[in-house]
Amino acid sequence: MTQTAPALNEADALRADIYRLLAALLREAPSDELLGWLASLDIEQDGSRLAECWRGLSQAADSADTPHLKRAHFGHLVGVIQGDVVPYASWYRNGELMEAALVALRRDLGALGFERSEHTKDPEDHLAALCEVMAMLIDATSADQAHFFMHHLAPWASDCFNDLGQVDTAFYAALGQLGSAYMESEEARLAIEASHAPVKIVEP
Repeated sequence: MTQTAPALNEADALRADIYRLLAALLREAPSDELLGWLASLDIEQDGSRLAECWRGLSQAADSADTPHLKRAHFGHLVGVIQGDVVPYASWYRNGELMEAALVALRRDLGALGFERSEHTKDPEDHLAALCEVMAMLIDATSADQAHFFMHHLAPWASDCFNDLGQVDTAFYAALGQLGSAYMESEEARLAIEASHAPVKIVEP
């Protein structure tokens, strides 16, 4: 009999959706439909930084236009040689692309059963790819969520989003601020989970 993963609770389903949204917006400029959806969000203002950042992104989406965002996405996150922000773990952690952070990530992705798609041009340590992996781990209710986040996102993702938060396009600045706030929220959540993970004792 095949065992299925337990159903996601509402909070975890929302977390996975947010990771997918961040990944989609990092990979390419939003469509008109996505901009309209973001602009229509009804955000409960609870006084938190995260809620304020959601409101900022929604307001920026309401006044943005798709052609401008396509140009801005290229300038900020892609570039002819590189964009204003270089959204790769190895860049932030090692100062160069294709360095030790990517090697460690590939090792852990292999252990988790993930393979790079042949249609993907970017190295696996692109921030969008890491957000996609987190969404899949959450969807699978994987116990590896905390380990993956703490090793491959916590050391640098907030810094990358903070840099994006400084660009001169209101929508992408708002995306950077939201991403930074969300990474901080996730680190607080998953650090507790990681601290309660069982310790494996290996006999000498």
